Amino acid sequence: MKRYRTLATNALHAGERPEDARGAVVTPIFQSANFLQREEENYHDVRYMRLSNSPNHQVLGARIAALEGTEDALVATSGMAAITAAILSHVHTGEHLLAHKTLYGGSQGFLDHDAPKLGLSVTSVDFSAPDTWKAALRPTTRAFYVEGITNPLMEVGELHAVVEFCREHGLISLIDNTIPTPVNFRPTEIGFDLILHSATKYYNGHSDIVAGIVAGSHDRIRRVTELLNHLGGSLDAHACFLLERGMKTLAVRMAHHNQSALRLATVLERTDGVTRVNYPGLASNPGNIRAAALFKGCSGMLSIYVHSSSRADRFFERVQIPRHAASLGSVESLVVRPARSTHLGMEKSRREALGVTDTLIRISVGLEDIEELIDDFTQALA
Repeated sequence: MKRYRTLATNALHAGERPEDARGAVVTPIFQSANFLQREEENYHDVRYMRLSNSPNHQVLGARIAALEGTEDALVATSGMAAITAAILSHVHTGEHLLAHKTLYGGSQGFLDHDAPKLGLSVTSVDFSAPDTWKAALRPTTRAFYVEGITNPLMEVGELHAVVEFCREHGLISLIDNTIPTPVNFRPTEIGFDLILHSATKYYNGHSDIVAGIVAGSHDRIRRVTELLNHLGGSLDAHACFLLERGMKTLAVRMAHHNQSALRLATVLERTDGVTRVNYPGLASNPGNIRAAALFKGCSGMLSIYVHSSSRADRFFERVQIPRHAASLGSVESLVVRPARSTHLGMEKSRREALGVTDTLIRISVGLEDIEELIDDFTQALA
């Protein structure tokens, strides 16, 4: 499979298979559940849509691997399908994993409620405090799970130290890199074993599909694929087509997201009624030095604390351009209160202790004119 020198070119052309498409410039939708047999010797190589090996899946896997700088990659039905399959294919009943204490609500819900039912134990640690990790180790510890930039507090941890710790203790390092994207950060370059994404977000970028990604070595992706095949987490052909289309503009979209989010964060830091801005691109942010060393840009996500819950209510009533909706990473700006959406399933006292309060507003900066967007935020927060 041909790979190109730059991410932008790979996003457009890596993995193309014109021989499968009768010369079509755009990969067609192969809307077929099954394909002609080729005397396959392995069940997972049988040409069948549920086994994620249609031409649409093959193009995506090759292209994503090129963007991530990994040997292999796969797509799944959602980010959570990718995350859970990656964890469960490497951490088994009776085993233990470490995870950062502040994660996306869906991931945290799985670790809190579902993993224990499957016999997995989890210890929450602070990924910014390497000196505390060793105390959390057990003989059965198998993995360490973190996020590149956390959702919704936009924290950046000691990611180099996570990789070194995992190597020292024989652990598998897993990172959800949804918010930075490979445009800003390629975790494999510092040694992470498995890279995960909700491709619903920036990879696709248009709020019209749900999908997930796992990238890593051939061996690790084979293990994830086999579990995902049994669980039935195959992405349908039309969603594959839309994801490939969205990926083609990833590089140019992220450049705009990076620039606009930094500009908005800088303005909001000086805005009355805003008590704190969480954005690692700001010099005032605790993770700024780490972000500057790791990332080419800090992506299009930020969150803010306002003075009171009632002020947050008024903001959502008055803001005009962003859509008040869950998800992130799309061409349109989105705003949401995590305490009432992504983290609603978490016990109130726990989410508030983590900083996910009713005064926290998460902002996904889209591709609108940034000055017009700033004017809208300013009036809504006044």
